[in-house]
Amino acid sequence: MPFSLPIPAEANALLDRDPLALLVGMTLDQQIPLEKAFSSPWVLSQRLGHDPTAQELAEFDPGALVEIFATPPALHRFPKAMAARVQEVCRVLVDRYDGDTAALWTGAASGGELLRRVQALPGFGKQKAQIFVALLGKQYGVQPDGWREAAGGYGEVGSFRSVADIVDGDSLGKVREYKKQMKAAAKASGAVGRPGS
Repeated sequence: MPFSLPIPAEANALLDRDPLALLVGMTLDQQIPLEKAFSSPWVLSQRLGHDPTAQELAEFDPGALVEIFATPPALHRFPKAMAARVQEVCRVLVDRYDGDTAALWTGAASGGELLRRVQALPGFGKQKAQIFVALLGKQYGVQPDGWREAAGGYGEVGSFRSVADIVDGDSLGKVREYKKQMKAAAKASGAVGRPGS
């Protein structure tokens, strides 16, 4: 099923065809709207003049990469930190998966193993890793045994909790409503502002 996030068609098409773009979008998906996070890989490709490889980003001059991220409109609210984070993720892909992003999930024998692999990436705590496992399973067709259980609540059929569940405007509205409720609940319990909240 092709991606249909509320972002430019070209940005969705890139997420469909390029596993690295999908992973970069997920890496950037914090403290900014998801539309921004998942369209930024396309903007990055435009600025570079081609779709980058993990190897290329891993070896990129860090200062030059920050400049590309920070050029208005910046690719993230925190361009310096997130340029470094994307580079760290790409270095792991090069070191452990020979620069082949898809090998991160194609080689996973079970949902539990897939979750462990994703959680080993820089910046991927348990919740973020579970959302990515759910995204891979629900929209990318990556469904090793036990993937729904590994993804926790994000893997449930018919849930509207994360980017994994967005296929149109209606589902986007439901996910936004869920996030609003979670924020309100966290605020009520005094947990807001916690890393990853």
